[in-house]
Amino acid sequence: MEGLHYISYFFGGAFLSNALPHFVSGSLGQPFQSPFAKPPGQGLSSSTVNVMWGFFNLALAYVLICHVGDFNLRSIAHAATLGLGFLLMGLMSARHFGRFHGGHSPEASSDSSR
Repeated sequence: MEGLHYISYFFGGAFLSNALPHFVSGSLGQPFQSPFAKPPGQGLSSSTVNVMWGFFNLALAYVLICHVGDFNLRSIAHAATLGLGFLLMGLMSARHFGRFHGGHSPEASSDSSR
């Protein structure tokens, strides 16, 4: 059963990481990509939609971290698992959203290595 707890902590970290750009962009009144835009994940959603989506991700992260197993922030294994989910989602988001917001694109990094 402990293995399922670690999976929950990993995805809790991923949802926590995903909550940040949506909630912050929405709170600043800025549109941002969301699954509800057209096309999904590429078009812009309103700031209100992004605040709601960010809050949903935060609530899901809370449930996965605090209500599955007995998460202990002082446990290196627990914190590292959550941190790994947070980091990997952050890297995936940077790669995806960087295409739209002036971040480093995969094509630019392959061109600069030549």
